[in-house]
Amino acid sequence: SLRSKGLIPAILYGGDNPSLKISVDEKLLNKVFNSDSFLSTIIDLNIDGQTEKVIPRDISYHVLSDKPIHIDFMRVSKGSKIILQIPVIFKNNKDCPGLKSGGVLNIVRRKVELSCSAENIPENLIVDLANLEIGTSIKISSVKLPENSKPTITDRDFVVATIAAPTIVKEPEKPAEEVPAEGAEGEAAAAEGGEATTPAKDGEAEKKDDKGKEVSVEKKQEKK
Repeated sequence: SLRSKGLIPAILYGGDNPSLKISVDEKLLNKVFNSDSFLSTIIDLNIDGQTEKVIPRDISYHVLSDKPIHIDFMRVSKGSKIILQIPVIFKNNKDCPGLKSGGVLNIVRRKVELSCSAENIPENLIVDLANLEIGTSIKISSVKLPENSKPTITDRDFVVATIAAPTIVKEPEKPAEEVPAEGAEGEAAAAEGGEATTPAKDGEAEKKDDKGKEVSVEKKQEKK
């Protein structure tokens, strides 16, 4: 089978030529398979000695192995327009005052759908975060687009990302611990059979009284 030979079944369509069933070497495409821009990358395919510029339009993966099992390629003819999902990349995070002060980059769109010419397909869209403060909304109008390219959404200036304020979670206050009174501790200790604080003091006082009585007797004996 094709898979045992390291080949992936595919179909090529579009343009003035008929659709063709082809197979491509998996090793040649491994570098771009896991790229976010794979479905917007122009690839040169050698078909029967002739080079055709194509673009991947769909990929099917195996349920268990997650390896590609089929690819749809579309011919790219010169001067044609094509609609693609272009990945968005954010740069200069370290130079963003909003992020430095604890703000969070809230990404609304990781890809933007563009209508662009086949000769000038961007690999990605760059959003510069330098000098952006908390509360800034980055709209598509502030993103530099390649020549002859425009968003497919034309009825509004949509948001690509925002610099949001940090979310502060307030922990619930712990209830105050009740401290038992000294008398209550003494009573509890007495109930358990231990010596309470108050009786111990009484015992000490009784000893002092006994000493006091002895002194009094000795004085009487001196008088006699």
